[in-house]
Amino acid sequence: MTGLQKGAIGTLLTGALLGIVLVGVVFGGEAALSTDEFCTSCHSMTYPQDELKESTHYGALGANPGCKHCHIPQGFKNFHLAVYTHVVDGARELWLELVNDYSTLEKFNERRLIMAHDARMNLKKWDSVTCRDCHRNPDPPGDDAQAAHKRMETHGATCIDCHQNLVHEEAPMTDLDASKAQGKLVLKADDWDDWEEDDDDDDDDDDDDY
Repeated sequence: MTGLQKGAIGTLLTGALLGIVLVGVVFGGEAALSTDEFCTSCHSMTYPQDELKESTHYGALGANPGCKHCHIPQGFKNFHLAVYTHVVDGARELWLELVNDYSTLEKFNERRLIMAHDARMNLKKWDSVTCRDCHRNPDPPGDDAQAAHKRMETHGATCIDCHQNLVHEEAPMTDLDASKAQGKLVLKADDWDDWEEDDDDDDDDDDDDY
């Protein structure tokens, strides 16, 4: 074996070792940044954590979900979403933590709607993947619930479009499709469920054809 070949093998081995170390650092870092301890190291996040522990989601079916189970996509196939969330959203939230006063719950509530909407928009963007990790193939009882779930197929809706304010203190519900289209926060109108009536009208029209 020539010196050139030995050098090439040494370079490959060194590169492979560095690659393994880099992968370990990235995965280990992502896991460390997803712990409740890290999330609540920012004072503002202690309020939502207390609300989580008092919600029906906590302890349901013997499970005690943490911040990451709703706000950080899990699993290898969603790893890129988790990294993006930590880097982009994490940097933004750190900046907001520094420039805003969250010393009391009252001050936190002044920005609750904005923060809730941002979290909802993330879930909308992810097609509620963190919801679906636990709630797989839901089959809700009742005609109204079945019609609402049909909207996921016919209107491109996802869990968070309807299921808001389930864990944390209530914030006004937001229309995520309108918010995305207009590039700003849009509150949900009282007649937001008119699509159900439209669907019923469509069904009636179909019946008239027979």
